[in-house]
Amino acid sequence: MILALELFVMLVLANGAPVVARKLFGHHWETPVDGGRLWHDGRPLLGQSKTWRGVVAGTLSCGLFALVAGMGLFFGLLFGLLGLLGDMLSSFIKRRRGLAASARALWLDQIPEALLPMILAFFWLPLGFWQAVAVVVLFTLSNILFSPLLYRLGIRRQPH
Repeated sequence: MILALELFVMLVLANGAPVVARKLFGHHWETPVDGGRLWHDGRPLLGQSKTWRGVVAGTLSCGLFALVAGMGLFFGLLFGLLGLLGDMLSSFIKRRRGLAASARALWLDQIPEALLPMILAFFWLPLGFWQAVAVVVLFTLSNILFSPLLYRLGIRRQPH
């Protein structure tokens, strides 16, 4: 149970640290991961909101948390990176569907960024299948429910 809670916290860190880094650093280090490139459909590969600053912030925050929690720095770095890769996959799919970076895509905005790192956790840690599924579901539902509140508090740019 504690392990599942720690993994949930790591998903929140991977998702939230880039937002905090944007608040702390403003326009510094906001280079887009896709370098502003366009896909063959003429749309951005990922978009301006996926930055190297966010990748570093999300990955490092998970790595440090995992180190302190006894899961190991390497596991945490990989876990955080997979969460961010899942988020980028969602952005890529949204751009292909013609959705703006700020558009809501229920489930697509949450599941890949939780599922990819939890697959790693399932194979790396003593974590049961249903525990891993429960963490993905908990993260997804909490993200859907709490994003509007974080928007009202000025933490998120969009209410979703």
